[in-house]
Amino acid sequence: MEIDIKEQVENPLLNRTEIHFDCIYQGEATPKVLEVKNRLVAQLNVDKNLLVVDILNPSYGEGRADGYAKLYDSEEKLVKIEKQYILDKNKEPVKEEEKEEE
Repeated sequence: MEIDIKEQVENPLLNRTEIHFDCIYQGEATPKVLEVKNRLVAQLNVDKNLLVVDILNPSYGEGRADGYAKLYDSEEKLVKIEKQYILDKNKEPVKEEEKEEE
């Protein structure tokens, strides 16, 4: 899987950077949102708690997807602005051991 960043736009009103990218995955299955998020975090060298992948739209039969992610200045702004379902799909799954401790 390869991530090609097309555009990064600063949005000072919402304290975030909006990132438009292409995800190329020829011959592979469509990547999960968390896989794309982890690859973007590594490529941009940012904190993974400040980045959310909003849209990952695969193109039928092409082995590529158009994506849109948002990088916030702080976790408080991210939680305040983003909708809950976006936060849920960008959350790491909880391991079984951690569930038992609660």
